[in-house]
Amino acid sequence: MLSSFDLSSSTDRGPRLHRRAFFTLAGGGFLVALAGCGTLRTTGEGGGASSSASGLVGKIRSSAGLSAMAPDSQLEQAALQQARYMAGAGRMEHTTGRGKDFASRVSDNGIEGAAAENIAQGRMDLTRLFDMWMNSPPHRRNMLDPRFTRFGLAYVADAKRPDWRYWALVLGK
Repeated sequence: MLSSFDLSSSTDRGPRLHRRAFFTLAGGGFLVALAGCGTLRTTGEGGGASSSASGLVGKIRSSAGLSAMAPDSQLEQAALQQARYMAGAGRMEHTTGRGKDFASRVSDNGIEGAAAENIAQGRMDLTRLFDMWMNSPPHRRNMLDPRFTRFGLAYVADAKRPDWRYWALVLGK
């Protein structure tokens, strides 16, 4: 990288740094500083869990007299994006650090119509996860909303605690 510098002076103004080299070094310095501040975390394995949860979601809906929801890869992708963000940030929230709220993430993923999102974190299997959501009035309301016919569920594990997962469920029409 040092070869990008131009230390010879073509004018009387002394040594100059080429613009490209300056921005390359400045960008590299920024990344080093950012990495050192500890705000970025590595994430563990994760993936879609819609197929695994399909039977459980069907039971929940049928017990309320509603039709089952179908697993949907587009919604699962949106859920996986949110789970990755939460695992990387080490916190559970609906808004990402880049200022994207749920509505903009749904729109960016090409999801149209009514949609909702449930999130969770912790050591839990699918049964415990859905029990927790069913015992929370706002989460329960989302899962039992008759407008929703599709869902996507995903998780990402914390790299330092593989048994700790960040979950996202996206529901849509």
